[in-house]
Amino acid sequence: MSASTIVFIHGMYMTPLCWEEWAERFRSKGYRCVLPAWPGRDKPVETLRKNQPDLELGRLTLQGILEHLAVTIKALDEKPILIGHSMGALATQLLLQDDLSKAGIAIDSAPPMGIFTAQWPFLKANWGHITPFAAQSWPVEMSFERFQYAFVNTMPLAEQRAAFEKYAVPESRRVPRQSLTSLARIDFKKPHVPLLLIAGSVDHLIPVGLVKANFKKYQNPSSVTDYKEFSGRNHFLIGQKNWEEVADYCMEWLGRQNL
Repeated sequence: MSASTIVFIHGMYMTPLCWEEWAERFRSKGYRCVLPAWPGRDKPVETLRKNQPDLELGRLTLQGILEHLAVTIKALDEKPILIGHSMGALATQLLLQDDLSKAGIAIDSAPPMGIFTAQWPFLKANWGHITPFAAQSWPVEMSFERFQYAFVNTMPLAEQRAAFEKYAVPESRRVPRQSLTSLARIDFKKPHVPLLLIAGSVDHLIPVGLVKANFKKYQNPSSVTDYKEFSGRNHFLIGQKNWEEVADYCMEWLGRQNL
């Protein structure tokens, strides 16, 4: 059987750099890996930070991201497996719904329309980009203190700082706001290709309860929908120490789907 193609989709405040070690691990097992950047994210992290405030970034929407990713996927010679993180995981769910993949893995998925929580960790971690007191056109820059709380809580300070310096970039406020609209609606009764949802038990940005609620909404009995929770993992479980355990679980799950 020929190797499958995997498209890794990064999330907010990130670039494809966050997937480089995952791609290397999957390639070593024979997968072909594609790491598309969101529009405007095909630049070094340092450049993206220096460009703040980038008003072109401020115009970026979730719809623009989905359209950009769809073009990338349709240009491939086969339907790929999609693996997304955070807002990239919501994109995975939406693209899968549009029949653009043969399987999907949604890690710490931003919730689709209609799934929400008022838990304080979620509100605190997300307030920087959902606050109604900031201009929608003005990109939001992630402070180290907010990154500590939202992405890398539980990690040692040195690892938190290293992750922030290597990966964090400014973000458009329009992306998360549009995820609250009908653009991000999932037809949970519609048949779909195999889908795995993964949560970290101590994630502040996307609390585990949100991922569970997302998973439980899927209602088609003929479709494979699985859930896996990793104990002690935060929102940055794709780069947190021992991330290989998560990556290998994904490969094992794909193997069970004969992919």
